[in-house]
Amino acid sequence: MANTILIGAQWGDEGKGKVIDFLTEEADVVVRGQGGNNAGHTVIVGTEKFTLHLIPSGIMHPGKRCVIGNGVVLDPVALLKEIDGLLARGVAVTGENLQVSETAHLVMPYHRWLDARRETGEGGVKIGTTKRGIGPTYGDKIARVGLRVCDLMRPEIFQKKLAARIADLPEEALATGEFDAATIAAEYLAAGERLKPFVANTVLSLDAVRKAGSSMLFEGAQGTFLDIDHGTYPYVTSSNTTAGGATTGCGIGPQRMDRVVAVAKAYTTRVGEGPFPAEDQALSDRFHGMGREFGSTTGRARRCGWFDTVMTRFAVVVSGVDTLAVTNLDGLDDLAEVKICVAYDLHGTRLEMPPACIEDWADCTPVFETLPGWQTSTEAVRHYDALPENARRYVERICELSGAPPFLVSVGPARDATIRL
Repeated sequence: MANTILIGAQWGDEGKGKVIDFLTEEADVVVRGQGGNNAGHTVIVGTEKFTLHLIPSGIMHPGKRCVIGNGVVLDPVALLKEIDGLLARGVAVTGENLQVSETAHLVMPYHRWLDARRETGEGGVKIGTTKRGIGPTYGDKIARVGLRVCDLMRPEIFQKKLAARIADLPEEALATGEFDAATIAAEYLAAGERLKPFVANTVLSLDAVRKAGSSMLFEGAQGTFLDIDHGTYPYVTSSNTTAGGATTGCGIGPQRMDRVVAVAKAYTTRVGEGPFPAEDQALSDRFHGMGREFGSTTGRARRCGWFDTVMTRFAVVVSGVDTLAVTNLDGLDDLAEVKICVAYDLHGTRLEMPPACIEDWADCTPVFETLPGWQTSTEAVRHYDALPENARRYVERICELSGAPPFLVSVGPARDATIRL
């Protein structure tokens, strides 16, 4: 398989975990380059469900190597909990099949406190974050006061930097009494000792993989419209979720990448605050009544709406997308008609690409195209030609409007419920 970047074309939760799991069959190494344990990738293996937050989904495949790159912000305690959870279920996790970048930044307890305070404090913008400290960790990284995995490997350096950072916390944080440097250092250094076998210079190890002619799959977290530069700012995450984030987040030059695959749900969802032009409350109620569309990380009910090609059209442009993987098509099986958002109306002006200002997003009215539904279950279908004609027409139309041909269609959570074109 060519070196492939896989991204989300919407607001995340597109089903990337399943597509990554599918593509891993053809890859040698699976790499994660951004985000933190605010991500949640769900993989179904047989009858078992696995939800991964930091470890790449390729860990479910024996013989594959997984890499957590320098662009990830890492909670070492959360990572160990994830490792232990996999080991308890019989999944092998060793220094041979999992590497962690020595320059990844650490999520600290005070980052989680700052994250929660910003979400609940008066006068701030409520973003709807997971409150896992991701944004404040990236903030410390940009401010050049962050702690990294390599610091954790050297106790004296780690303790010194930690003490300095805690001393610089707001008085309100210090007044809680929660941030004792010695207590935090003891917990994190113990975690660091357990993580030593996994820590490596992942830039060099990935370059060695490339030179050996092995193929790499770069696993994106979140989605295009949560990108810090290209998303619905400020209702975004704190990293680059688009294809460019894979190169900086892993230390691989862009000329080494061969293709970009974008994952898009057959409708649109988002979790948290922010505008959502194609949102439809009746569709949300329908999915929630079916037990679908609850966040794998937080359990929060996702907001749901119709497929939005204004968004996916932009995602194709900004990440140089070659093909689309369409997931959750089966979610629309029983509908008599399906809608596609083909443009926005902004005060009488037709927009086929998203506006820049969040205020304009909020004022956009969706322009819909309506197609007939197929009202037939697709869950047992395993070949594209066997899909109902109206289902094929729908897939082809949303891909045509998005500007990228279909690569695969998913009709259920199981591994084999995947139709490759």
